[in-house]
Amino acid sequence: MRVIVTRPRAQAEALVRELQGAGIDAVALPLIHIAPLSDALPLQQAWAGLPQAALVVFVSANAVLHFMCQRPAHLAWPAHLLAGSTGPGTSAALRAAGVPAPLLVEPAGKVFDSEALWRQLQARDWRRRHVCVVRGEGGRDWLAERLAAAGAQVEFVTAYERQLPRLDSTGQALLDAASLQPRQHLWVFSSSQAVAHLGQLAPHADWSAAGAVAPHARIVERARQLGFGQVGQAAVSAPALAIAVAAAERRSIQSGAP
Repeated sequence: MRVIVTRPRAQAEALVRELQGAGIDAVALPLIHIAPLSDALPLQQAWAGLPQAALVVFVSANAVLHFMCQRPAHLAWPAHLLAGSTGPGTSAALRAAGVPAPLLVEPAGKVFDSEALWRQLQARDWRRRHVCVVRGEGGRDWLAERLAAAGAQVEFVTAYERQLPRLDSTGQALLDAASLQPRQHLWVFSSSQAVAHLGQLAPHADWSAAGAVAPHARIVERARQLGFGQVGQAAVSAPALAIAVAAAERRSIQSGAP
């Protein structure tokens, strides 16, 4: 069973190395291309307003990287400013960027998403507090809606663009192999947009015999809508994916697939 990781390239390659170290046949097929903004002025303006903010939420490691690259040379992370993270990769990027550990707010436990982060934030008083949500172009509004309902003044900051990737010959060969032998591949989706991009890149593929794993119910549902026959919900981590691979291999054997 080959595992196909669809995260943006930098995050996909890191997870692939971890999976390979655990003895899993894993490859990267990034289904989202991350591109910098053509105009950096909004990011620079966001940095200028940070001293007035109480919280900055980063939805991904890419949000951290593209936001931090616009940091003015003379400006340190404000000593009062909380940094919200939705998962381990984002937290690692924030620590690497110099955000002090006491200011980092992240999910507790094994579930990493906006809902888990909200559980760490909801007990605080957000009335009339300024909150920035740093994300790619578009994105999910669920956490921002919770903060706004709690009285926060929420501002979205777009740090990068998510684009349909252009597959090179290696990527196209991998996609072709996965569509021809769907039972022998397990897809790992970390976003609904990655699923949508797969639909654009392989509009006529039949995924009814293919398996997939996603960390959130909405992504699971999107994969099912695309036609995936077996979709499980699990954290995108080497231990969780090892369990998912074993289960997928059992199903393949039971179905009599070659």
